[in-house]
Amino acid sequence: MPQQVLTANRLSDGVVVFLDANGRWSEQIAAARVAEEKADAEALTEAGEARGDEVVAPYLIDVALEAQGPKPLRYRERIRAFGPSIHPQFAK
Repeated sequence: MPQQVLTANRLSDGVVVFLDANGRWSEQIAAARVAEEKADAEALTEAGEARGDEVVAPYLIDVALEAQGPKPLRYRERIRAFGPSIHPQFAK
């Protein structure tokens, strides 16, 4: 199983967020709690659903751990995590 993090969009402003190790939603993927095994992923999903009144449709994404933190494997999720690909000045 690939490593995974839980992501969603915050209800108040639509910003992409990631569930962190403290069970809070963070705008930074570097702060995200990483699930290494299936049981971890299930626990992460349950923790996110418990805080579901703050976000819309939380779901797991596959990541690779790098020196800067988790990096999404899918290009779509990289854009959600780091910002537009054609205008670096707008990146997170």
